Amino acid sequence: MFISFEGIDGCGKSTQARLLADALRAEGRAVVLTREPGGSPGAEEIRRLLVEGAGERWSAETECLLFTAARRDHLERTIRPALAAGQTVVTDRFADSTRVYQGAARGDLRALVDRMHDLAIGVEPDLTFVIDLDPATALGRGIARGGAEDRFESLGLDFQRRLAQGFRALAQEFPARVRLIDGSGVADDVAARIRAAL
Repeated sequence: MFISFEGIDGCGKSTQARLLADALRAEGRAVVLTREPGGSPGAEEIRRLLVEGAGERWSAETECLLFTAARRDHLERTIRPALAAGQTVVTDRFADSTRVYQGAARGDLRALVDRMHDLAIGVEPDLTFVIDLDPATALGRGIARGGAEDRFESLGLDFQRRLAQGFRALAQEFPARVRLIDGSGVADDVAARIRAAL
């Protein structure tokens, strides 16, 4: 099974992806936990270009190209081999992030994002969990976390609100695949909601 976690910066998706992977491993399943951008050596190199530096470092169009290049390498070198070996893949972000960040919140580029996805990726997760959290709360978490990977947090609260709306819209657009999960409360409460949905 191929499972992705999505949501705005600071919503807790990375924590939840790890908790689910750990829980599935405890049940005896072979699980690959990965992330985007990244998840393979080439994609990790592209990650640094995307998540570090000034908020307006790249245009939304250039971001689409970079994210698609990273995703293709991730798909070829990590995701497909793991699935072919019968493993469960849990990824912290996949194509839905590009649909929302560059396709809706950074520019009206959804048609471009979808065309590039169809041409270069052509794969969707079996199940996607969108962790839904108040944008102000999530942004506060992201800023408190600190570190060099804060390029998107630097775009501010209005940007995070547009992202949250975009992720909620995806849940309506793809109801068979995308599950909107309440991200409020402690991590164990959110994890229980995810397991119930799974």
